[in-house]
Amino acid sequence: MSNPPRVTIIGSYIVALVMDMDRLPIEGETVVGRDFHTTFGGKGSNAAVAAARLGADSRFLGKIGRDSFGADFVAMLEREGVHGEKVLYSKNLPTGVGIILFNSIGTNLIAIDPGANMQLSASDLVENLDVIRSSSVIVSPLEIPLETALVGARLAKEHGVKSILNPAPACDLREFDLSAVFALTPNETEARVCLSLPSDDPTDDAELARGLLDLGSENVMLTRGAKGVIWASRHGLRSIPALRVNPVDTVGAGDAFNAGLAVGFGEGHSILHSIALGAAAASLSTEKRETLASYPHRAEVEGRIPELLQALR
Repeated sequence: MSNPPRVTIIGSYIVALVMDMDRLPIEGETVVGRDFHTTFGGKGSNAAVAAARLGADSRFLGKIGRDSFGADFVAMLEREGVHGEKVLYSKNLPTGVGIILFNSIGTNLIAIDPGANMQLSASDLVENLDVIRSSSVIVSPLEIPLETALVGARLAKEHGVKSILNPAPACDLREFDLSAVFALTPNETEARVCLSLPSDDPTDDAELARGLLDLGSENVMLTRGAKGVIWASRHGLRSIPALRVNPVDTVGAGDAFNAGLAVGFGEGHSILHSIALGAAAASLSTEKRETLASYPHRAEVEGRIPELLQALR
């Protein structure tokens, strides 16, 4: 495509410090681990890379610390072809960090310090309105303040730009104005949190999608893993399947979905085609380990989209 869509991710980056061990420590105990490594994480960073691999002119607007983790992140964006000119720096907080301990039976302990991500403010977006105004689509996960994400959606709508709000981590959205949001994209668990329902609430996915739509966004795309996506709008509900794949690691698949959805919107595809693009990207990402390494390039995804579109006929 001669003019690729401009997809701007508003926040977030979190470096993951990962260690394997035979068993997790109990309070006050020191346990020797192995295979320590760092990985690039954060839903915003993931989506920015995934969008670039799908052919977008991908840009990142977020806040990091002036530290080695932040420098590594900026270098990674450059390698991946993501524009980092709008990476902002905190004056006093470090780059966001997650510490993850895995044991031999597959359970884990995770602690996260969002760091500079939580300082990304509405005024930061106003001061960088040029990047929002010149975008085709913006995507905001909630590893930044909700107020900031909603201001981003309002600024986008004022300038004819579509916005995707990915409520992850989720919070109760019932008292907030979502009317500027073009697409709300929670998974099944997040949908319940957004509606202040208990995690074991038996409401079926279609009703959850309708309930979320009543919060005010134009569209709801409820992602359901291997069961695909439910799309709710004022015109009704549609169900879009996932690809048949052999999953080995589902971490980051939601970010790939949001990236694909944004690229589809930005290229002017129908909503169904855009969902299929996102669903294909997400499905394929589960076939490889390590989040960024798992994200497919456009040619891989394009070859599988017809399977999903044919299933809708």
